[in-house]
Amino acid sequence: MPLSPALVTADAVQLRHHLIDAAFGDRMQKRFTLAASDQPGDAEKGASGRRRSGDVYETLRNAILSGEIRPNEPLIEADIAAALAVSRTPVREALQRLAVEQLIVPRRRGWAVREITAVEASENSEVRAALEGYAARLAAERATDDEIAAVAAVHARRIASNPADNRTRVETNRAFHGFIVSAARNEKLRDAILRSGRFYFNGSVARMTSPAEFRLSNEDHEIILQALRARDSDRAEQAMRKHIMRTFHIFRELSYPAHGAPSLAPLHGSEG
Repeated sequence: MPLSPALVTADAVQLRHHLIDAAFGDRMQKRFTLAASDQPGDAEKGASGRRRSGDVYETLRNAILSGEIRPNEPLIEADIAAALAVSRTPVREALQRLAVEQLIVPRRRGWAVREITAVEASENSEVRAALEGYAARLAAERATDDEIAAVAAVHARRIASNPADNRTRVETNRAFHGFIVSAARNEKLRDAILRSGRFYFNGSVARMTSPAEFRLSNEDHEIILQALRARDSDRAEQAMRKHIMRTFHIFRELSYPAHGAPSLAPLHGSEG
């Protein structure tokens, strides 16, 4: 996260790391650890302040959607400000944005990540499948050869990765989908997809999925990639829709086992 440079003492850095541990635990330290040269400026106003608020928002939102900050985990304004070495103002603004998105809810001492119900997750998946399917359609029509090559490169990296490397699995999955959404060249559509992303393939889900499910996901991605290369917009949209819904079935089975997700085999087999 870019911040204004300034000199910071070793003691201050050590204290900041301690606050990170106290606020978020070991799994958050790497995300929120800042270099000794990172420190906010004297004033956080105007465009600079908005950028800083946006940086905090993106950091927290990504941590929530990645599963690094878990449902019901507290978010204390002062602790976050200390961990990120910013004032409380951009943190407060970021938390308010997350509340508008219904990703967090108020608690006695601050905020907490909101739990998503099975019904909400199902509704989000249906919306996301429609939106991202349409993004794949537009990408098949609008993407440059270089953009399709970027999708292919991240797909190759994902296939070559170790199935046990959950961080790479999540990163390459997001990059694959992100490149396609970007290639659709529709900012309104992109924003709508981001808003529908309250169920997401994240680190928590990756740790629970099997190598077979990882393989099926890669096969889905291959079908989508081939449709993009062929400029087959119908096939790209259909393949993306089926992929999103199959991923949701995995998510539902792992996160809401009482609901009993259907078998994954028919969904994958129907993609041919």
